[in-house]
Amino acid sequence: MIKKPQHFRKERDGITLFVRLTPKSAKDAVEGVEETDDGRSHLKARVRAVPEDGKANAALVKLLAKQLDLSARDVTVAAGATSRLKRVRISGDPDELALKLAVLEPPEY
Repeated sequence: MIKKPQHFRKERDGITLFVRLTPKSAKDAVEGVEETDDGRSHLKARVRAVPEDGKANAALVKLLAKQLDLSARDVTVAAGATSRLKRVRISGDPDELALKLAVLEPPEY
């Protein structure tokens, strides 16, 4: 059985989430998980904000906090501030956060 790459990594006090962000979109949305050609997995997210002065990153933080029913202070962009590929740090119970992230993934058929 081939192990599917994870789009997040559990940490002691939270989760590191790997995100591919598309700014200047028509809507703010989380669109499931995608696997890139190099085998890495990312959560796909779109925001209406432009990628200037941290506006798209702030919109991503707000979107993820809302989707996961968390406070925005628990969600931070840890790496990739000027890139589409980002590492987002989410503070909280890692097992509980993993369950919340599973809800954002579309079912496999």
